[in-house]
Amino acid sequence: MLHRINLLLALASTASAVCNESTLRLATDRYVASQTTGSLQWLGDELSNGTTYLENGKAVALASNQTAFSLPLRVDYRQTIFDTTQCASFTSLVDSDAVAPRVIGAQLWLVDDKVTKIDRIVTTPGDWLFNATGTLYYSLREDWGVIPPEKRDSRATIKAAADAYFDVFKNASVPVPWGTPCARLEGGAYTGRGLPTDSCNVGVIQSFDMPNRRYVIDETVGAVSVFVEFGSIGNAPDSHLFRVEGGRLRFIHTMTYCEKKPNCGFSFSRPGAGGAGIAS
Repeated sequence: MLHRINLLLALASTASAVCNESTLRLATDRYVASQTTGSLQWLGDELSNGTTYLENGKAVALASNQTAFSLPLRVDYRQTIFDTTQCASFTSLVDSDAVAPRVIGAQLWLVDDKVTKIDRIVTTPGDWLFNATGTLYYSLREDWGVIPPEKRDSRATIKAAADAYFDVFKNASVPVPWGTPCARLEGGAYTGRGLPTDSCNVGVIQSFDMPNRRYVIDETVGAVSVFVEFGSIGNAPDSHLFRVEGGRLRFIHTMTYCEKKPNCGFSFSRPGAGGAGIAS
């Protein structure tokens, strides 16, 4: 009986989270307007009472002047995916300003058409392989367009591809569905060379857990945003965005917050190698 009650509660919770794309788009557009102006007033009507705000893994008062919201952002590039099953969105924003560049990833979570949680990774110079100009340049070269319905992967397939990528950091025997070609944009470093043989399978440091994963999945573009504590970089707050086509990884975008340690305390023998080229 208890199992049945728990199942019904879980189903009810899932049902209440479902929403349409227009609702998500409005809330996300308001979020972007708030960030570009440095004023929360654009987002105010979309917020629930007591909205949770996380910045680089830490809870912060949303109206605090200590958040990145208080600084206007020049949006040179925007990419958004919509998860109508969970009523969530993910948006990456790039400001390549020469004086104060930033690259920000944000997951917005809604319940009953109101934003209940904003979870953001905010990166600036000194964070993992940070280069806003490189991020902008390479992002504009890629095709993240809508996938025809008959060719779309299921939510389970898209999530499994991302999980395999993270799980291999702990267990080298995990089969990862690497696509070919595949390109990884890590900070501002890029592994792709425009060749049909380009690969994202460039090696990882083992063995590390990748805990606290939060997923936003959009089947229409084969994308999943995963926020995680990146184990091989000291559990740093991290954002990974994957493009999956035909069950295989096609593009990978990362941003990782390093707090006060440039490149999280590492130097590099082979930039953009997903950890394989790190030398302490």
